[in-house]
Amino acid sequence: MSASAKELRWGTSRVGSSGHRAVTNLANVMQGKIGDYNITVQPTPGAILTVKGYAMGQFEGYYGSDIAFFEYAHNIKRFKGFKAQAKREPVQSFWTFTVEMGVGIHARDMKVIKKWGDLEGMDFFTGPRPWDTRAQLERALEALGIEFNYKEVSVKTAGSLLESGSFRAMGVYTNAEATTAGWIQQASLQTDWAALNPSPAEVKKLKAAGFNVVEVPTKVFGKRTTHVANATLLPFYYGLHLGMDVPAKDMYMILKAIEANVHELAQADKGFKQIEDDMVGMQVKGVTAAVDLVKIHPGLAMYMKEKGVWQHKWDSRVAKE
Repeated sequence: MSASAKELRWGTSRVGSSGHRAVTNLANVMQGKIGDYNITVQPTPGAILTVKGYAMGQFEGYYGSDIAFFEYAHNIKRFKGFKAQAKREPVQSFWTFTVEMGVGIHARDMKVIKKWGDLEGMDFFTGPRPWDTRAQLERALEALGIEFNYKEVSVKTAGSLLESGSFRAMGVYTNAEATTAGWIQQASLQTDWAALNPSPAEVKKLKAAGFNVVEVPTKVFGKRTTHVANATLLPFYYGLHLGMDVPAKDMYMILKAIEANVHELAQADKGFKQIEDDMVGMQVKGVTAAVDLVKIHPGLAMYMKEKGVWQHKWDSRVAKE
């Protein structure tokens, strides 16, 4: 690294999360391949804090989803009152994978808890408070009118606490329909959990409320015994974004470098499988999901125009340098 290298402080979620793993693998694979930039991974308690950290000038990179950007744009929930303090606006610059959110219960409860509505009034660890996975799951439960008692625990002890009966359900998820987080793998060693799928009527209601629904083979979780073949999960879009500290030509160069090394990235982390299969298509899907929420980095716009997927209706949503 040269003495003049520019540092990219990239905020991510806590160690053990899939977000931290993704940024760490991105840094390891791309170091020395993105011009005169050096990536430094900086964990936080949750992805939402990386967006806030960027907005307050603490980071150059952040781990942002369409859910987080929705709350930011509308000044609600985890971002309520924050926009007035923000020093700069987040932008979208690199959509990386989907996160598919679902529910796990202890295998011993499978005969009595058969659908999401059966969790009414129960203790439920939907995820750590700052996490977008928790926000996605709770949006879905709200759409179904399911009320529960939120149980806050450490992800490190989630499996053992489910085993002891401290709570009856927990949020579980996959990345890119291909892998899962380290803490969920750890929980699988601590307890015998099974995916709890919403009923057909609940799926219909979720789709009507605007949720996408996918079926993911439960073998992705890496459990020895999965109890059900497929998990019904609700995907949303995640990106490893850089802000306007990075000029358009540099952001374009970084995207091209990622594209050139995407096979190595996917070998290091299955979470990058979707962009290995179709990096351009992932950018289109992410931008479509968030275009009305935050502006688009001009470097991403440059990349998409080169690929022939840019839509002129997005022109007004490109951030100015």
